[in-house]
Amino acid sequence: MKVLVIGGGGREHTLVWKIAQSPKVKKIYCTPGNAGIADLATCLPISSGDINKLIEFAQKEKIDLTIVGPEDPLCKGIVDLFEKQGLKIFGANQKAVKIESSKSFAKYLLNKYGISTAVGETFTSYKKAENYIRKTGAPVVIKADGLAAGKGVIVCETVPEAIDALKLIMKKRAFGDAGDKVVIEEYLAGEEASFLAFTDGKNLLSLPSSQDHKAIYDNDRGPNTGGMGAYSPAPIIDRDMHKKIMEEIMLPTIRAMANEGRPYKGVLYAGLMIDNGRAKVLEFNARFGDPETQPLLMRIKNDIVPIMEATIEGTLDKCKLEIDNKAAVCVVMASKGYPGSYKKGMPVSGLEDVKKMKDVVVFHAGTDKKEETIVTNGGRVLGVTALGNSVKEAISKAYLSVSKITWNGVYYRKDIGQKALKRIELSPKLKEKAGKL
Repeated sequence: MKVLVIGGGGREHTLVWKIAQSPKVKKIYCTPGNAGIADLATCLPISSGDINKLIEFAQKEKIDLTIVGPEDPLCKGIVDLFEKQGLKIFGANQKAVKIESSKSFAKYLLNKYGISTAVGETFTSYKKAENYIRKTGAPVVIKADGLAAGKGVIVCETVPEAIDALKLIMKKRAFGDAGDKVVIEEYLAGEEASFLAFTDGKNLLSLPSSQDHKAIYDNDRGPNTGGMGAYSPAPIIDRDMHKKIMEEIMLPTIRAMANEGRPYKGVLYAGLMIDNGRAKVLEFNARFGDPETQPLLMRIKNDIVPIMEATIEGTLDKCKLEIDNKAAVCVVMASKGYPGSYKKGMPVSGLEDVKKMKDVVVFHAGTDKKEETIVTNGGRVLGVTALGNSVKEAISKAYLSVSKITWNGVYYRKDIGQKALKRIELSPKLKEKAGKL
């Protein structure tokens, strides 16, 4: 079969890498792709948001399956438009994707159906929002309602910080139209984790647990980014917690979406805060997370294509995921200045050395090729991902690989996965299982 992957980041490189292993697949296209994806797929200069051109290409090339990576085309209704043309496509439709594209809708859904989340309110008036902050105090979390590339959530420790964040979103329009409306929530203490599951609208097939590292600096300091690294499994989600999340959050959410006339098919990603044995929803994403996809797909042993087809066809109850017992860790290598402004076009060296390493894959996120040289072309440039017999071993292998790659202005966090190690160290039960984690 012929497969088209839409997008050009680390998530899409990982999807292409995994799909390329399927015996069902003979040819992969990617739009627009990147320098790493070009080794596995034919990359085409079509923007992920140019839906008409994408439909035209899929029809002309008789594409058997299209997979959507980023949120922007999903929000533009690419799934609905492809399906109208009789084209098979994996992803949430325009009604379902609202769970990500509108934080106020997600909050409404969670509250209406009694799914655990932070206490909060939605505002379209700057003045009312400011009064609410002054009344409730800090710490508090300010969220732009719409899509903001993972950067529209600001945790504020003081009231002045919260007012500044509100001004940034609603008055200075830092995230454009995403700031027409804001959600203001209580600050939740605990440890964050990511929980992803395939769903055909009725059935759920969960991926392993994972944890993202959003902040730019070590120890979760500084502004939020699209993600600076991730690992799987996340020790904070043990078997009991996994069961709770499925029964109290994921299944009720899928049923709630169906009740609202927004049946959900695709991958549902829940960003969770876990504290004292209880999980609360921070946010939902209507697609694979980036960089969580990198360690997650490294651990999935079976062919992913039949899983995606079953998700579309409503037969997910007949599928199982085979998961590698090894842990996986992804360290994102970024350009200096990210998530603000940064330079592009810096030559990257060391990639050939890492290619020789076992159980290590370098997923390209923001790269380009000039003549025969790989150069930087984005804020997040590479996602260096390693498998190990334990989280500790996977961390060591990932950072050894990272040390071999460089360019002018390279930056990466030095503490990816440390929360997992601390949790294992503190828990005698986890210490016993450390080899498996």
